[in-house]
Amino acid sequence: MLTGDLLRGHTDAIILKLLNIKDSYGYELNNQISILTNNNFTLTEATLYTTFKRLERNGYIVSYWLDGIITKRKYYSITKSGKEYLASHIEAWDDAQNIINKILKETN
Repeated sequence: MLTGDLLRGHTDAIILKLLNIKDSYGYELNNQISILTNNNFTLTEATLYTTFKRLERNGYIVSYWLDGIITKRKYYSITKSGKEYLASHIEAWDDAQNIINKILKETN
């Protein structure tokens, strides 16, 4: 299994974590992901915008438009509900990571 396959299961949390730092738009978020992963992981445009729609539908983010230098950009902002979801996802991730490490790394 490729690392990318594992990461794709956490796309919502990755995007919410970055939006918890600051509001952003699609290209900027994907660029941040690329930089943070040393160009080892990026999202396709389809995946990115499908995730935005799902997060917005679930009330975890809201969107708004801002004028850019040339055109308007759609920005996304995390909501209180999104912050709560992110916190519970991080807690579940920590638990799962501990269990997997015990099995994969500590079992003889």
